[in-house]
This record gives sequence, structure tokens and C-alpha cells, in this order.
Amino acid sequence: MTATRTIQLEVLRYRPEQDAKPFFQTYAVPVEDEWVVLDALNYVKDELDRTLSYRWSCHMFVCGSCGMMINGEPKLACKAFMQDYPSGKIRVEPLSNFPIERDLVIVQDDFVEKLTAVKPYLLPKQDKTVEQGEYLQTPAELKKYKQYSLCINCLCCYAACPQYGLEPSFIGPAALTLAHRYNTDSRDAGPEARGDLVAAHEGVWACSFVGACSQVCPKDVDPAGAIQQAKLYSALNFVTGMVKGDK
Repeated sequence: MTATRTIQLEVLRYRPEQDAKPFFQTYAVPVEDEWVVLDALNYVKDELDRTLSYRWSCHMFVCGSCGMMINGEPKLACKAFMQDYPSGKIRVEPLSNFPIERDLVIVQDDFVEKLTAVKPYLLPKQDKTVEQGEYLQTPAELKKYKQYSLCINCLCCYAACPQYGLEPSFIGPAALTLAHRYNTDSRDAGPEARGDLVAAHEGVWACSFVGACSQVCPKDVDPAGAIQQAKLYSALNFVTGMVKGDK
């Protein structure tokens, strides 16, 4: 039999149609050792309080939907195991640095706009028909960007980033990482199209390299490393442009 114990799950609640401000509500939840925090939230939703709102989908560390603050740390609720919280008290809040839409649901509009602005998709160097075949790459070319392609847009890095919290105009870790992912793709012709935004004040140069984004990333994408590489490429492009006499 799986061991069962009861935890105190303290959840931030906010229903804008009736609450003047957010407040915490505590639920006594019977949990099993192999459960994750998402299982506890689902228990609350199914058995205790149907009004609780939060995002989730895959339960497999893939979709990134269930990012939230768990005992003050940005995490995926589907990757936060009960066995890591032996005290029996868990506080769950929406991700920091974002407006609260309802309960644990944040407003993601700012991130979506910034992600769209960096053109996070392949801008091919040449147009090819199906008959002409696929765009081939060597293993070395793939290795340059593969790690940065693992981002699942969970936004934990934004919740951990002190710079984004202080300066909301900062494009932020995930969007800049995905820009760098495509800029380093041998098939892509987009560095120039993304260059002005990436190298702007609110781009890579706003990053103070605290490294918190990489520490909390559930997929080990290392956005801090991607941003530092992008700074190097930006500086080299600037120097190269000066040598060439570009304006």
C-alpha cells in the first residue's frame, strides 16, 4: 500500500468579480508519496472546491502550463514531488512578476507580445520545394542550438528574473533564448531581422546575469547562458560593422 498523509495546502485565491484583493485559503489534502503538487491541486478541484482556477495540461513536464510559485520558488506543479515537502505545509501562488487573472492563473499577454516580437521561428535562407528535399544539418550545427530549443514557455524564468521584476520592458529570458536559438540555426537568415530588438536596451544588455533563470528552468535550457552568448554575438556584429563602415 502507498503511504498516505494529510498536508496543509495553502493556495492564493483571487476572484476579481468578488474579491477586493488576493487572499490565502488552506485545504487539508490527503496525499500519497508519489504525488506531485499538481495532484494535490486536482484533488482540491475534484473533491473540495470546484471554484479553484489554475492551468495544467500534460502532467509530464512537457507543456509548461502549470508553472507557479511553490513555497516561494518558481516550479512546474507536475514536477514538484510531495516527498520533497516533508513538513506537510505547502504554499502555492501564481508566478511572480505577472498580473493575476484569477487564483493561480496569470496574465501572459506581455510575454506573448515579446515572444512574437523576436520572431521565434525559422526564417529560411533559401526557399525550397518538397521536391528539392529537406534542409539538412550536421550534428555539430544541430548541437549549437539544440539545448535552447527545449524551452516550453513555462515562464518560471520570468518569475525568477529580478531584472524583469524591476524593469518590465526587459524582453526577458525565454524570448531572448528562443531568438538566440534561431539566430544560431545554420538554416536561418533571421539574425538581422531580430538584431535591433535583441541588441536594444531592453534586449540582452538589460540582463545583469544573476543566473536565477537557469537555476529554475525545469528543462535545463540555460537561458542565462544563451543571453550571454547573444551579447557576445551582438558585440562582434557591432565591431564588424564599424570595421566595414556600416552606419
